[in-house]
Amino acid sequence: MAPLILALAFLAYLPALAFAAFGVSASGNSITVDTGGGLVFVVESTSGDITSLLYNNVQYQDSSKRSHLSSGLGSASVSYTTISGTYIKVTVSTSTLTHYYVAKSGSSAIYMATYITAEPSIGELRWIARLKKSAAPTGISQAEIVGGTAIEGSDVFTVNGQTRSKFFSSVRFISDQVHGVTGSGVGIYMVMPGTAYESSSGGPFFRDILFTLSFNATGGDQQELYWYMNSGHQQTESYRTGLFGPYAMVFTSGSAPSASLDVSFFSSLSITGYVAASGRGTIRGTASGVPSGFTAVVGFANNAAQYWATVNGGSYTSPLMKPGTYTATLYKGELAVGTGSVSVSAGGTSTLNIGASVTAPSSIIWQIGDEDGTPAGFRNAANIEKMHPSDSRMSSWSPGTYIVGSSSISAFPMAIFKAVNNGQKIQFTLTSSQVGAATFRIRTTEAFAGGRPTVTINNWTSSSPGAPPNIDSRGITRGTWRGVNMLYEWSVPSGTLVSGTNTATITVISGSSGDAYLSPNIVVDSVMLYK
Repeated sequence: MAPLILALAFLAYLPALAFAAFGVSASGNSITVDTGGGLVFVVESTSGDITSLLYNNVQYQDSSKRSHLSSGLGSASVSYTTISGTYIKVTVSTSTLTHYYVAKSGSSAIYMATYITAEPSIGELRWIARLKKSAAPTGISQAEIVGGTAIEGSDVFTVNGQTRSKFFSSVRFISDQVHGVTGSGVGIYMVMPGTAYESSSGGPFFRDILFTLSFNATGGDQQELYWYMNSGHQQTESYRTGLFGPYAMVFTSGSAPSASLDVSFFSSLSITGYVAASGRGTIRGTASGVPSGFTAVVGFANNAAQYWATVNGGSYTSPLMKPGTYTATLYKGELAVGTGSVSVSAGGTSTLNIGASVTAPSSIIWQIGDEDGTPAGFRNAANIEKMHPSDSRMSSWSPGTYIVGSSSISAFPMAIFKAVNNGQKIQFTLTSSQVGAATFRIRTTEAFAGGRPTVTINNWTSSSPGAPPNIDSRGITRGTWRGVNMLYEWSVPSGTLVSGTNTATITVISGSSGDAYLSPNIVVDSVMLYK
């Protein structure tokens, strides 16, 4: 039987081998596209799934699964056309979704765009390429779960004593334009050029899955390469609809392609929802009030789109944006410190000068951490994006009393868990001129299960704040601190603080419970006592 099976397997790939140059054909349920650039791919005409990815005569598609949107559309209407002898457009349609595969003559890329009128019912809006690990073995080690044992849900594992998860591959939107996997003489990359993220949600600092390496049903290993457009992974705002992209899956000889991938030719392809450069405008201006040493970013958002620009030398220029009125937000790191409003018109350049309205108090007695919307510098903050809190490589979450003036910032835990290290103490010494009424401030970057802080200073205990906004996601155990930034402040009455040694105790409260790192928790941005 073995020779027959091998023969059938070879025949199955004959459509993918049929061309020697740019072209498209259909046979049975297969639409075969040859880009003329060494890449031949096959689209199933009943589902829109990609069933073969042949690059330089090597098969990169995993044999047990397909490459597709979400978890597969199931059934779809699929058609194709050749445009100007230079482009092949394959259109995949359902009642609420239109997905495009585009081949450009001579290019080793599959260009894509995805248009939706509603969030798909078949799962998260993502592109996922399911590749043969043996052909493209090198991705990100912290996302390799082969041989692992699940320790949380079905997506966090231990492998050889280390925690692994596809979530530990995530990168902030603002930093993610190219990511990929490699093998011998090959690189396969997702490229999100220009404004590809404009219809996604979460803003510049939202992060999502890039890779996972898992075990498949046929006994081999599967390399998965993602681009998430919308997901509920710690999502802080409503989903947008419209066109996502253009984006591309690019095959190379190994090196990463440029993030400046030219997709301007989409204007000639009749892509639903595509807005060409001529139909867009820009915003320019100054941004002030963010201290040196912090990255300043200006974000723009409305119900239809989101954009961002990094401030350089006090000035910024937005990418090309769709017309409309936007709320502008100035960020110090990841902390919103200023807002504005601006309108964009097609072909126009608008001006918005934006400044920080949130500034540090003028009389700070002591401060732990920077107010920047991140836990940077705190204990385990450098590791949390790439490993679970329980990982043996983490430092102890219960380092003991933090002593202001002598403890290093890394002695303060980035997160306080109700069931792990609750009751974090801070010891501080005051002079007679520093006692009296004061304000105690805690900023947090996310919370889980209704966790929020209270504080006891000496014999005084603060009031209990209300529950923070609920985000239906596990947060920190999935490798992110990015939730909703919260500010908690209490007026400390005169007579509480004493000349000499004082002790503050931060306690996480919640009406919910949970075990260990899934107990209610907060991620700390900064702690401060000021007059």
